[in-house]
Amino acid sequence: MASSRRRPPGRRVWPKIRLLLLVAVVAAGGTALYPVWKAANPDPPELKVRYRTDTPATAAAAKPSLEVFNDTGTALPLSDVTLRYWFTAEDSASYAFNCVNAVFGCSNVAGRIVAMDKPTDTADHYLELRFTEGAGDLKPGANSKGIDVQLFRTDHKKLKQSDDRSFDAEKTSYKEAEEVTAYKRGVLAWGEEPDGTKASDEKKTAAKTAPEALPAPPAGVLFDDFSYLGPKDPALFKHGWLVRTSKGGPGIENTWSAQGVSFPTAEGSHADGQVLNLRASTDGTKAGTKQASLGTAASKFRDGTYAARIHFSDGPASGEAGDHVNQTFYTIGGKGSKYSELDNEYMPNGGWGRPGPKLDTVTWYDHKTNDRVYETTNKSLDAWHTVLIRVKDGVVAYWLDGKKLFLSNGKYAPRADMSVNFNHWFIDLPFKGERSWDMKVDWLYYNANDTLSAEEVQSQVAGFTDEGMNYFDTVRETR
Repeated sequence: MASSRRRPPGRRVWPKIRLLLLVAVVAAGGTALYPVWKAANPDPPELKVRYRTDTPATAAAAKPSLEVFNDTGTALPLSDVTLRYWFTAEDSASYAFNCVNAVFGCSNVAGRIVAMDKPTDTADHYLELRFTEGAGDLKPGANSKGIDVQLFRTDHKKLKQSDDRSFDAEKTSYKEAEEVTAYKRGVLAWGEEPDGTKASDEKKTAAKTAPEALPAPPAGVLFDDFSYLGPKDPALFKHGWLVRTSKGGPGIENTWSAQGVSFPTAEGSHADGQVLNLRASTDGTKAGTKQASLGTAASKFRDGTYAARIHFSDGPASGEAGDHVNQTFYTIGGKGSKYSELDNEYMPNGGWGRPGPKLDTVTWYDHKTNDRVYETTNKSLDAWHTVLIRVKDGVVAYWLDGKKLFLSNGKYAPRADMSVNFNHWFIDLPFKGERSWDMKVDWLYYNANDTLSAEEVQSQVAGFTDEGMNYFDTVRETR
């Protein structure tokens, strides 16, 4: 009975023979066989990108929403990741982008538009998105949630997306999209580039040197270069701006309109060429008057450096000259005993009985009793200028193009946190007839920590835009 249950010898030694044969094959030709096996068994991707959009093929802006998945077993710093959205430019147009929403904050999203060296039928440019160290890490298996951005022409003409490689109108909910490529430290990790290069190819595209991580934006700083579609751009409100349409003054009361707020390109501006334009227009009657204003929703600014690059105008964009217009960069906040206001008011044709062109730099204590101190600079400012307000230790100093204009202190120091605003308005309506006036703003910078020179501000602004950081806000509100 025992011998009948014994396993046949052949079956007992066959696994060993198979193992020996496998070792022999690998030893003899494993190097040659490995590529064949590897092609059939590629490494799983480290990253995945999902995409959706809610725009048709013809739209005012491309609106890709993207999710990055970490498919590795270790944490992935988002600052290691670069995304590329591939598209075809039209009519030699220039393009810009903005971030509308991200879980880790649009302050940690940077981007640039790049022309391809070797264009294809479906792409000759790409929008490259990077993330600062402030975006944090993706845990193993986690995803970034939706990163919502907009890509648009700076002339604000509609896009034709039907020939854009990364656009897919059918993906109205998140789906994997290999037409949007992802890179980890400069190496293609997901998707297929327009020339057919895939992340799984042996010829993976790699940067000559891995790009340095993008530093987190500095704490206590607001920067905005006004890359927006228009007064109803959702990014404008997400970034903390309010277009004024409310009633009241100054100027011709109850005439504030969103129609005067736009973001055109302008000669002499930096980066993508876009600026904030505030247009004040009138036909000489209150009913036919529109004033324009853009300001921060939050009142969280007090000490530090306020800076803006502004183009004041001595003449109208259209119609007859001579209006008493007021082109203003100012801060305001508080009520009663805490009321605070710091003004730069340029009046090319003067106002309130004083001739122009002139710039009034004004620090207010009490608006109701007209308690203020000011200095008037009598000269034309019909050009681009860097305008600074510096507040430190109860002293307020106003600067123009690196030259100090006026200093106030004592009881006139700000007593409350303030909002930052740009206004363009009419002091009065001296004659009838259609005319319009423009005031342009290239960028706004605020630093709560330091009082800086115009040169230092300009250097920081250039550094931000070189990195593709067109907006961030790390100024904390006080409670």
